[in-house]
Amino acid sequence: MIVQQLYTNCLAQAAYYIESDGEVAIIDPLRDYDAYIELANSHNANIKYIFETHFHADFVSGHVDLAQKTGATIVYGPTTQTSFPVHVAQDGEELKIGKLTMRILHTPGHTPESSSYLLFDENGKEYCVFTGDTLFVGDVGRPDLLDGVMTKEELAGMMYDSLHNKLMPLPDSVIVYPAHGAGSACGKNIGKETFSTIGEQKAKNYALQPMSKEKFIATVTEGIAPAPAYFFKDAKLNKQGYAPIDDVITQGMTALSVADFEARMKEGATIIDTRIPDVFEHGFIPKALNFGLNGQYAIWAATLLDISKPIIIVADAGKEKESIERLTRVGFDAIQGYLNGGFDAWKNADKRWDMIISVDEEEFELDAKHTDIKILDVRKPGEFNDAHLTKAIHLSLDKITTEADNLNKDEEYLVHCAGGYRSMIAASYLKAKGFQRVKNVLGGWSKIQTMKLPISRDQRKVEAN
Repeated sequence: MIVQQLYTNCLAQAAYYIESDGEVAIIDPLRDYDAYIELANSHNANIKYIFETHFHADFVSGHVDLAQKTGATIVYGPTTQTSFPVHVAQDGEELKIGKLTMRILHTPGHTPESSSYLLFDENGKEYCVFTGDTLFVGDVGRPDLLDGVMTKEELAGMMYDSLHNKLMPLPDSVIVYPAHGAGSACGKNIGKETFSTIGEQKAKNYALQPMSKEKFIATVTEGIAPAPAYFFKDAKLNKQGYAPIDDVITQGMTALSVADFEARMKEGATIIDTRIPDVFEHGFIPKALNFGLNGQYAIWAATLLDISKPIIIVADAGKEKESIERLTRVGFDAIQGYLNGGFDAWKNADKRWDMIISVDEEEFELDAKHTDIKILDVRKPGEFNDAHLTKAIHLSLDKITTEADNLNKDEEYLVHCAGGYRSMIAASYLKAKGFQRVKNVLGGWSKIQTMKLPISRDQRKVEAN
């Protein structure tokens, strides 16, 4: 028996490879399916099933392409309706993977079709459960993604029943394998570990502590940040199908000359520059947005941009395909190509380019103390509320496309996040929108909090300590 977690940090997403006696099941695959086929081939095994825990909202699953390439059967839980062939399993139904048995547990709550998959080993003992977005380490899935179809309170009530009737009664030793880890927007505060056990979660997960159903609904639905707009588009793609990834990548890998690249710009294509922030700031094409490959690149690109609109890429040599593949994972299908030769080709063609000045902690402290420069904090609300500079303006990065117009383009802004990745995205966006007096703060809050500047803190946490 082989059970392998395939974790993708930049998406905080976990797929799973299960193998027994030459048969393989893949759970919640990413859209770029090659790795699963290669893994099965390396073991002389065949992919028999593709189990989907639900219609994913935060990424485009690879179920359709993987099934077409391998002949595997796509399995969803009860109530599922799709535009492509699937096996809609019944609650309690069991399917064989070699000498292993997979039992379908219908666990609605995150979505109506959400299901967990309980794996029995060769001896018929419960070994692990793949919980999708129903149960995470330290958290449960958000129940607010079906507005207009079901209320978050209705879904939270269903989740309470799923947890108490299907998952919590399992033996404490059963391993919990969720679909996401820390950083995913599918939960409020997912723990940093990527797996756990039923016993550990019953002891430590806030949502599994003794409480009434009414209290559970109130607790789980409180303080959920609005879902990114692309969530609803990705869920639709996963339900209705999508363009083959091979076609999308082939189009995206079109090498564009400077003239062709410029023509696409004039036609309205958005420029994504995937170089790391430390390189990007020293020179970039005007109106380019910096989503560096060294962070949650695709997530932030999809959060701020319309995934259906044309995209053109600037990347370091050799990073073009990675830049494109990672965008396809979240539903970008209109990638028109990349700049052949990268930013150097643009400079060598004597084209106009821009820069963003970054300031270190000493310069920031002097500016904050002795000037009227505005400080823009683009961290998440929870981060800001925990502690922030008293004079800072809060504009979380996920809101910048809708709220940047509230800022004054004549003012000068020092932009910071926690470490510098998100602040460079914000600075590049503001630059693209005509804000010329924008500087990035090196090191972000990790440096700022050590300075002798007035800080406001969450008084409840101060008193607790």
